Amino acid sequence: MLPPLLVDLAYIVSAFLFILGLKRLGSPATAQRGNALASSAMLLAIVVTLLDRSILGYGALAAGLATGAVLGGLMARLVKMTAMPQLVAVFNGFGGGASALVAAAELMREGGVNPGMAEALAAGVGILVGTVTFSGSAIAFGKLQGVMSQRSIRFPLQRIVSGLLFVALLGGLGWMIVGEVTPALLVAVGGGAFLLGILLVIPIGGADMPVVVSLLNSYSGLAASAAGFVLGNALLILAGALVGAAGLILTQAMCRAMNRSLANVAFGAFGEGGAGASEEGPEKTARRTSAEEAAPLLAFAGRVAIIPGYGLAVAQAQHEVKKLVNQLRARDVEVYFAIHPVAGRMPGHMNVLLAEADVPYDLLLDLEDANDLMDRTDVAVVVGANDVVNPEARTPGSPIAGMPIIEADRARSVIVIKRSLSPGFAGIDNPLFYRARTLMLFADARDAMSDLAREVREV
Repeated sequence: MLPPLLVDLAYIVSAFLFILGLKRLGSPATAQRGNALASSAMLLAIVVTLLDRSILGYGALAAGLATGAVLGGLMARLVKMTAMPQLVAVFNGFGGGASALVAAAELMREGGVNPGMAEALAAGVGILVGTVTFSGSAIAFGKLQGVMSQRSIRFPLQRIVSGLLFVALLGGLGWMIVGEVTPALLVAVGGGAFLLGILLVIPIGGADMPVVVSLLNSYSGLAASAAGFVLGNALLILAGALVGAAGLILTQAMCRAMNRSLANVAFGAFGEGGAGASEEGPEKTARRTSAEEAAPLLAFAGRVAIIPGYGLAVAQAQHEVKKLVNQLRARDVEVYFAIHPVAGRMPGHMNVLLAEADVPYDLLLDLEDANDLMDRTDVAVVVGANDVVNPEARTPGSPIAGMPIIEADRARSVIVIKRSLSPGFAGIDNPLFYRARTLMLFADARDAMSDLAREVREV
């Protein structure tokens, strides 16, 4: 056992580092330091807790930390940026599952027959929310990774079944509080929660999975906080509350960026049944271009906006984009990046991706600042983006009506780099592609940006 004063001081330091780290995660310029601070806080909290509670000896603790460090390092090196949402889903699932197991184990540690009301309530919430998070995150991972259908999966009376299951789980939670807690009851509540997590996520389309992952992140924090109440660990309560609050704020920000409510995400099946577009049609025609033809337009521009989307991330084109930016800035062309909050698969995705290529932070503008400049922008280069630049958002009755967009159509000229005219996640056509001032460069984003950088250099 460690001296109580030392434990309390360590927890205070950990709490301070958690809050400071979370604060610094709010800016790309300080996010790395924020992540390091939060990681250090978690390491300190784990070591102190395991040693204080005599759960592990020094040897087992060192072995566990070494194994985790190796696995974490490998994932950090091997997982691509495009797979970050999947990795976050896995982390959420593990966090929720671990909280559920800890709550159940602590409840049964002394036999669990008649626990106190507060302890039973906290344990029940931890088991329920943690298990829902685990199974829901597994489904989210499957949809994001493409190992299961990204379409909405529905069956008759699905909402009624989910509602009845939830009521039954509340009944089980109530019995845990006032009655006898047995292993069979815990298995029943855990099994029902596992099924509920699946039922809650399968109806949601793949386009909305980033929002679901963010919400499940909040759930994992709530489960951890509940486990903290069961264990009587103030730091775990605080850390879980911070994660829960941050996940909820992020979920709200994502819904606001798509002009949708959380209920609409859960039940609206965004992107279902959209119609695609052909490259040539009787009423609208896209103007094709090549890197050789587009390069002079960029080279002699006064201001260029680059609007990245998920296609840039898939093609891993960030380093080629940086080369083009360097070529343009060498010719005294003002360049800025217009970053939509939900470009990519989650908020901050584009910022982190561009940071990998050492794109200066001061070139990254948010939606409002970028739109303020768009009327005075000579060329807007859309790289693998679709819905976030779709003018249909300004059309009442459109599936994306009211969604804030990067208003690329206000630029004097637009170059769109895509593989085809296929619709985005919303499943609707994009009239920007057919406008007279829009040029379509059909190519892989990485190849296109490399060709443009070369051609601009030779102009």
